[in-house]
Amino acid sequence: MAAPRAAAASAKQVTRQNFAEAVLELRAHLEACDYVAVAAQKTGAPTGWRRALPVDTAETAYLKAKLAAESFQPLQIAVCPFRQRNSYPSTLVAYPYNFHLFPRDELQLGMPSYSFSCQPCYLSTIANDGFDFNMCIYDGISYLSRVQESLAREKIFTPRPHQLLSSPNTSVADSVFMNRIKSRIVNWRKRYADPSKKHDGSSLVSSLSRLILGAETYGSRPSMSIDVCSDRQVQLVLEMDIQKLEDEQNFKFRGFREVIDLLSSSQKPIISYSCLNDLTMLHTKFIAPLPPNMHEFMCSLKMVFPNVVDISHLWRQIGPLRKAKNIQAALSYLQRQYFVPIEIEIPQQDGTSSITKNEQNVLRITKLFAKLSNLLKISPECQLQSREQCTAVEEYCNIFYPSCVVGGSDDANFAFESDTTETVSTDNIIFLWGFREKSVKELKSYLIGLHQAFSEDFEVKLLDKTCSALIFRDSNTAMQLLKEIGSEGPSLNRFFSEGLKAAGFEVYKKVCRLGLWDSDLAEVLEDVSSELGVPTLPECSTSQIYWNSEFMLDLKEYLE
Repeated sequence: MAAPRAAAASAKQVTRQNFAEAVLELRAHLEACDYVAVAAQKTGAPTGWRRALPVDTAETAYLKAKLAAESFQPLQIAVCPFRQRNSYPSTLVAYPYNFHLFPRDELQLGMPSYSFSCQPCYLSTIANDGFDFNMCIYDGISYLSRVQESLAREKIFTPRPHQLLSSPNTSVADSVFMNRIKSRIVNWRKRYADPSKKHDGSSLVSSLSRLILGAETYGSRPSMSIDVCSDRQVQLVLEMDIQKLEDEQNFKFRGFREVIDLLSSSQKPIISYSCLNDLTMLHTKFIAPLPPNMHEFMCSLKMVFPNVVDISHLWRQIGPLRKAKNIQAALSYLQRQYFVPIEIEIPQQDGTSSITKNEQNVLRITKLFAKLSNLLKISPECQLQSREQCTAVEEYCNIFYPSCVVGGSDDANFAFESDTTETVSTDNIIFLWGFREKSVKELKSYLIGLHQAFSEDFEVKLLDKTCSALIFRDSNTAMQLLKEIGSEGPSLNRFFSEGLKAAGFEVYKKVCRLGLWDSDLAEVLEDVSSELGVPTLPECSTSQIYWNSEFMLDLKEYLE
């Protein structure tokens, strides 16, 4: 299948050199658009059992996303404001920007970051995709989070200027005067900065003479005397200068966070893919340190981005698309099975022949959302279209759940999975270790002969090279087995003699909550279960997981 048209276009590349100009353009585009697509290119992602797995609840998946957000660094963040026109065919107008970032300590305060983690395979992949590391390091845009900015201002001690005027109200005459002064400043600077014009001493003296006499002409340097300006007007001009200096200082402190603040203040819905990973990254880098649990994170996030749409949740609203596991697969299926004509306009393009993976992703998200919103009748003007059946985008917002995809291929031909996802209680899960490098098939056959509980219907899947998950269809079977393991019942003598050990979901949950990420899963489960003693049984409150055996690992991944 041919690549989507959106992927052939290039975004505007933004570095330190053109950042101020790009922010002004982005502000105007945000006002004119309905949605904003966001995609990020980071220096790595968790591996092994540290990535989100089907045995994870929303809470443990958040803790893993928190680990990734705090460990890895975003090198590119693509932002694409867009709007759809109600026409036939539907027209999508997009303004993609690709911001290059680097956490440079420009204020010499040890912020935003002393260090970050990188994975060689990730760096190799983005290098093959055309990523320019020199531009990133030397011209990447730095930033401070909101919390870091407050700390920086305390260290540097930069109090806000006091109000110069006794009254906050500005009259019409004052406004006219300020605009006139601004215009004169701009014209004088342009005239004397123009290299094509030569200014000798006599012309400068003549200009100054006219200023002193109060006979300024167009293009001359603005000046004020007591005969021309009132005290109030002098204060107004001083306030303008101070405000300009303050704006420049704020821009220097915030860096790329200026973009995040623009997105937040616009209140436009954010469209992203794998939202839990991307939004935790945005929160910890640009807002504040991540809270310790999912509930507090969602409360904090809604204060910044009240409406976030996970594009993977949106495509699951269309039955056959529930099996798609990446954006390209969803686009490919829609192209084959649905007639949803979309014309894409990108008024501003960078003009570069190459396009990075991050730019492709944000444009694919944009196009996919446009097609899905057409099929699902999602409209930003839903309340105004009383004659047509439509759905407000808010109905699909802020629904995150664990993403178990391990990177995945962009090839749509291999991007579909069997639809085997089912809801399972955490009471049904037992973590098993000590099985000495048996394959999954060998381990399941071996367990059947060790205890009556293993004659029941259950699945065995590997989580890393040291630990597997047993998923029982009957929670009573799992709970009874854990109880016997805790009491070291005689029926399990052979189980223990083989060196096998087990724990319930509460032990795994505590491992994630304590942040014991540096060791194999079996090692940390054993340490925590030893501290807890008998309480491997589930607590009164249980959670649910979305079990899909297609995403689990097999032992051959570690033995090859």
